[in-house]
Amino acid sequence: ELWRGGSDTITPAEGKPIQREKWASKLDFILSVAGGFVGLGNVWRFPYLCYKNGGGAFLIPYTIFLFGGGLPVFFLEVALGQYTSEGGITCWEKLCPIFTGIGYASIVIVSLLNIYYIVILAWGLYYLFQCFQPELPWAKCNQPWNTDRCVEDTVRKNKTLMLAANITNFTSPNENNILSYSFKIVSRHSSFRRNVLSISSGIDDIGPLKWDLALCLLAVWIVCFFCIWKGVKSTGKVVYITATFPFVMLIVLLVRGVTLPGASEGIKFYLYPNLTRLQDPEVWIDAGTQIFFSYAICLGAMTSLGSYNKYKYNCYRDCLLLGGLNSGTSFVSGFAIFSVLGFMAQEQGVDIADVAESGPGLAFIAYPKAVSMMPYPTFWAILFFIMLLLLGLDSQFVEVEGQITSLVDLYPAALRTGYRREIFIAVMCCISYLLGLTMVTKGGMYVFQLFDYYAASGVCLLWVAFFECIAVAWVYGADNFYDAIEDMIGYRPNPWMKWSWTFITPVLCAVSIQQPNTVAKCSTAQHCYKVFNSPTLLQCDQQPNAVTKCSTARHFYSVINSPTLLQSVQQPDTVTV
Repeated sequence: ELWRGGSDTITPAEGKPIQREKWASKLDFILSVAGGFVGLGNVWRFPYLCYKNGGGAFLIPYTIFLFGGGLPVFFLEVALGQYTSEGGITCWEKLCPIFTGIGYASIVIVSLLNIYYIVILAWGLYYLFQCFQPELPWAKCNQPWNTDRCVEDTVRKNKTLMLAANITNFTSPNENNILSYSFKIVSRHSSFRRNVLSISSGIDDIGPLKWDLALCLLAVWIVCFFCIWKGVKSTGKVVYITATFPFVMLIVLLVRGVTLPGASEGIKFYLYPNLTRLQDPEVWIDAGTQIFFSYAICLGAMTSLGSYNKYKYNCYRDCLLLGGLNSGTSFVSGFAIFSVLGFMAQEQGVDIADVAESGPGLAFIAYPKAVSMMPYPTFWAILFFIMLLLLGLDSQFVEVEGQITSLVDLYPAALRTGYRREIFIAVMCCISYLLGLTMVTKGGMYVFQLFDYYAASGVCLLWVAFFECIAVAWVYGADNFYDAIEDMIGYRPNPWMKWSWTFITPVLCAVSIQQPNTVAKCSTAQHCYKVFNSPTLLQCDQQPNAVTKCSTARHFYSVINSPTLLQSVQQPDTVTV
């Protein structure tokens, strides 16, 4: 039998056990978990994936992965932490020592995630500061960073913009004439690319620091540090604001959005089912990846949060409630986002497909432009960016708390005494900040994209989830773990969880891992970069590409995150911007 609450450690100085901290109340745990996994992906990624992958039909694979993978693994991690009273590494040493590598893998992933995820918050803070001006700077083309190619959306009623007419050689294109192509760029793209990012020509041109972004990054790291420096005592109190206020603002934005003209068309695009899309394997991969990202599983964070629960706490009940809250938030966010995009499309006289974007492209390009068209645009812009900051902030510090807890539990005698834990947190935050500075240079976007695609990709999480289920269900024993859960909560959970750990989740993970990569189809290209969360490419080197038709240009890439924006050199048609 596994020991219970094995978190007491002996200090060399006093020889007395140090009792592990516990949540002051059940609500502290619930809000911390809610803040940890209800984040930016719920607002900017799920609605776009739903629209892109068949509207309401996307809910079918999403629901399958939710009940077959997301909820079971989420509950497994919380219950594991509660039963062992240990973080993401040492819990495996107690339960199944041969699989301790799972914990180390989770820590590597979450450490890399913490470095780049917070960069998005730095962008958000920068945009928030930009809102306190007489006119929103991304609304017009009269800013210092705009070029003569900048076009305001108010003149784009014909929906398309022509390429420069003086291009001559389309039959045998070369790098020079490709790079001389002239795009008309709308003001919202120009603001993000030229003002916020000052983006360079490629990853081989990192360039100098953007000091304004570096200071914003420092500010959010300082806030993150003070949110967790006292452990669950501080985290459990901060989440009362960071985890609840975004829901209030989301409801306000939802009410405002559905009352705008054109909102119904936006919602129709969001939900209208296209069942034929279910034949595409990419739809299923997107559903599985979204579940694993949005539930913050396989990162060690949920295990660490669960380790602060009291032994008899009913984590099963609250995990089900939190799962409903998470997925429900994603679904409702779609109404708030696409109602506004429908209004934006109607105002510009374009299709919603031309303004619907995913990832940071939605948060920092499409939605800011949409609110600039509303009455009182500054108010709505401030409200939107505060919501984004709070959504991202609590996800960030909960993940950092999970990372710190896992590492401190490795060396409790050395790091739990005096102010050593606080000093250790400060050191980890400083190291992460310094590494993150590479992403606030002029070429930092390319570094960010590499981290986003490789550091915490869906494949990494799928492998961790696969081995977690193997370790618990097949090595330790699913029935043995159910006995432990029954001892904690007083009854045995629905057998569906056990069946999922034993069969369903490993199969779903294995099938998803075996699917070909549908994001980057660059053949033998030397460099392929993903545009945020878009299924298209940012850059394709040397080899043709079936999706983007990249010809032989060494550097030919899209303007931020639009799946329709990469232009075929062989066919000089109009480009939808």
